[in-house]
Amino acid sequence: MSGTEILAILMLVAFFALLMAGVPVAITLATAGFVFGFLGFGTGLFNLLPARIYGVVANYQWLAIPLFVFMGVMLEKSRLAEDLLDVVGHLAGGLKGGMALGIIGVGVLMGATTGIVGATVITLGLLTLPTLLRRGYDPGVACGAICASGTLGQIIPPSLILILLSDILQLSVGTLFAAAVVPGLLLAALYCGYIVVIGMVRPEWVPAVPKEERDALPRRELWIRFFKVVLPPLALVFSVLGSIIAGVAAPTEAASMGALGSILVTAFARRLSLGVLTETMQATTKITAMVMFILICAQVFSLAFRGLHGEDLISALFEFLPGGVNADIGFLMVLIFVLGFFIEWIEISYIAVPLFLPVFASQNVDLVWLAMLICVNLQTSFLTPPFGWALFFLRGVAPPRITTRHMYLGVIPFISIQILGIVLLFFFPQIALWLPKAIGW
Repeated sequence: MSGTEILAILMLVAFFALLMAGVPVAITLATAGFVFGFLGFGTGLFNLLPARIYGVVANYQWLAIPLFVFMGVMLEKSRLAEDLLDVVGHLAGGLKGGMALGIIGVGVLMGATTGIVGATVITLGLLTLPTLLRRGYDPGVACGAICASGTLGQIIPPSLILILLSDILQLSVGTLFAAAVVPGLLLAALYCGYIVVIGMVRPEWVPAVPKEERDALPRRELWIRFFKVVLPPLALVFSVLGSIIAGVAAPTEAASMGALGSILVTAFARRLSLGVLTETMQATTKITAMVMFILICAQVFSLAFRGLHGEDLISALFEFLPGGVNADIGFLMVLIFVLGFFIEWIEISYIAVPLFLPVFASQNVDLVWLAMLICVNLQTSFLTPPFGWALFFLRGVAPPRITTRHMYLGVIPFISIQILGIVLLFFFPQIALWLPKAIGW
């Protein structure tokens, strides 16, 4: 093993050590890259860095990030999500587990409109958890349903994961959006199936909404609110995603129309104000700046790791695995799943995926299918203890009677469902590939 390869290994060790010490991911990426790149090559290696950074910040597709974030934050800050949840919850409340099914349905809608896990989990936690507990729901089932449905925004387009993976894998954003629709809905259906089974096996865990409470809101008024509250955001989602998937608009163009549409929907609901607009702009700026700073710092790490021949080490590692390309994909899935216990999806995306990409590209693996496997797997990083961010978000708004144990036990069945989703996607690639092929992407 050469000296540069030893430095590459030490670079990875240092990266994870800094990450576990609590250093922000962007600073960790840049520090490890600069230090070990300098030890290996001096300052010469970093003459290439300005061109790489310029290539990132000048990339046209990144305009979609602030625009999609604006669309989601606008709908969240205007509190339209609360009305959405109330209406859907009443429509589904007459069934055993109906409120939990309603939460999953709202998770799908909010995932397609906001795409922000923190906003979705916090909104669902604040609005539904006290109500679910008051109606006799098992605390674990309630917490698990809220956390799992809140993470659906990480795969249901438009999703930041899909936009970032399109850059890493050099694929069309529209293709990934189309490929993610069916897997995302499949996960939601599996969640619903679990709730239905719980309703049959343990009905006392997921009781129906009392009839007198459902009758308190007249059916006619409920449907009026449905058309006012549910249909406009739904129409916005279909118009934005439909224009991308149908090839009518580029993702950045559709994102700009989505941002404008979110303003119009909020104005239609009489929720638009200077305060809402200011809060939305501030949140959008923070989220976009965070993502772009990580992207720029990742270039330092990537440049140093490739200069130190780290990719050769990764290729050699895969050569030791028996079983061919399926074993290689299985190893990557296990690695991403384990990393998800400790670090965030964006860190995994810019560390693990680029390292292994050349191996799969050389074996002619369908990268769209691989992207969907990675995306569903990354979604589990929001649920897996001890550092699952959905758990942190819910912990911050949960009532005192909800313990960490309730939350950890509650998400275990949903983590198992996610693994089932990965297995189904692995053995049936057409789940992801059917729609892109059907529309000619």
